[in-house]
Amino acid sequence: MRVAIAIIFIWIGLLKFVPYEADSITPFVANSPIMSFFYADPQDYKGHLTKEGELVQAQRNWQLANRTYAFSTGLGIVELIIGFTTLSGFFTRWGGLIGALLAFATPFVTLSFLVTTPEAWVPALGDAEHGFPYLSGPGRLVLKDIAILAGAWLIIADTARGILLKTTAPAKKEAPQPVAPHPLSRR
Repeated sequence: MRVAIAIIFIWIGLLKFVPYEADSITPFVANSPIMSFFYADPQDYKGHLTKEGELVQAQRNWQLANRTYAFSTGLGIVELIIGFTTLSGFFTRWGGLIGALLAFATPFVTLSFLVTTPEAWVPALGDAEHGFPYLSGPGRLVLKDIAILAGAWLIIADTARGILLKTTAPAKKEAPQPVAPHPLSRR
């Protein structure tokens, strides 16, 4: 589980340095009451979205001016730290515990996007299936964080148990060495 969570955070963290990934998180950040202040013009994002892999220079320029890429780079660094710190649990219990706690906290932010981001739900474009409970592609992407939440909890519990066992275990005492009888004593 530790490796799986580390791979997710490291891989997604590295992708945050690439414009297409930064572009794809724009609706989440722009609509988030706790993150939108990172963008210069969060309310105007809809007119500047592109499809993954599509390069429209005017949209790219807007994203640059909006600080989309600067925010995404910072977020990528945070995700890399979480991934590597979680992975450090193989070498240091305390480091692994810190990483797992950070990995556990992250889904609370991302799952909030289901409430704040209109693009998380299928829009009403004529089909009968739209809105809640019909998740769009971005909504399904966010929902998978429930698995990260559960996995991080398992790592926290296992690591904390190991730390507690190590700190509460009695010190190993050496067995007393047999003493040779005194030569003048009777047996």
